[in-house]
Amino acid sequence: MTSFEEAETEETVTCLHMTFYHPCQDNKMMFRCLNFCKREQVRADEVAKFGRDSNVCRYNLMDTRVSRIQFSLQFYRKLNSSQFCFEIKNMSKKTKLIVDQTELGYLNKIDLPWKCIICFGDYQILAEVQEGESVDYFETHLHLAEVPILQERCLPSLQPIPENGVSSSLFPSQGKSPIEIDENES
Repeated sequence: MTSFEEAETEETVTCLHMTFYHPCQDNKMMFRCLNFCKREQVRADEVAKFGRDSNVCRYNLMDTRVSRIQFSLQFYRKLNSSQFCFEIKNMSKKTKLIVDQTELGYLNKIDLPWKCIICFGDYQILAEVQEGESVDYFETHLHLAEVPILQERCLPSLQPIPENGVSSSLFPSQGKSPIEIDENES
């Protein structure tokens, strides 16, 4: 056997990609302590904390409006499964954490979806999980967004579209109530 054949099988590593945005990031430089250059290894048994306190948090946000510990991420494996996940917990007593449309109060926690947007205050973070196999550690890869992750969009309301294919939400109804028409009438 050659040394290649005897070599350990290479494991893939779960990587959490996080893209950060704040409207004042150019002026206030609140992300100056984050490492956007390369992937960073985090031990699987370590809780990754994000916040203002550099003595406690691995990921520091330099902003007095951010809590000492804003939120934490815990890496874990689901019971009776080989699937790895992250759990996100709001650690701020003053600020609610929004994960997609779920609002988390102080000490509330949920499983982090594979792709989601995390918001608190004016901060927007796009989180995307890249699956891996390693049980010893995971990686984080931080990115900086130039434009808001959440774009205000004018979406029509989720109303049923009539069979003629024209949505009433596209035209102002100007206070008119709906009129029911028999399908045999034209």
